[in-house]
Amino acid sequence: MIDPIFQSNNYEMARKLLDVSAQRHEAIAANLANAETPGYHRVDVAPDFERELKQRVANGGSLRGIEALNVSVAEDPAARNFRPDGNNVELEHELMAMSRNTMEYDYLTEIVSGNLKQLKLAIAGHL
Repeated sequence: MIDPIFQSNNYEMARKLLDVSAQRHEAIAANLANAETPGYHRVDVAPDFERELKQRVANGGSLRGIEALNVSVAEDPAARNFRPDGNNVELEHELMAMSRNTMEYDYLTEIVSGNLKQLKLAIAGHL
């Protein structure tokens, strides 16, 4: 009965993307904390995760085992180095990234919560 709820592609994807969003938030927080640290280089979720996720979706859309995908934080190779002290953190960029990440996290939380509400409704039989 509950297997279809917890094994749906939307639920599996939302759960994993919540993990990614939490990792990204930690990376953004580290970037903001080190915005004035000489030689610090901006970090973000490693592009390997996005690349592998796109590949899985393109190869049939099955998200079974998505929990096993590795989410890690790595130095952002696309970040520009424009300061003489070697730090490449742009405060405005980080604040916008944090805002976007917060909205994505809230949206994903609603998806996961909706699935859990379905389960509660199925168990209780009413709201």
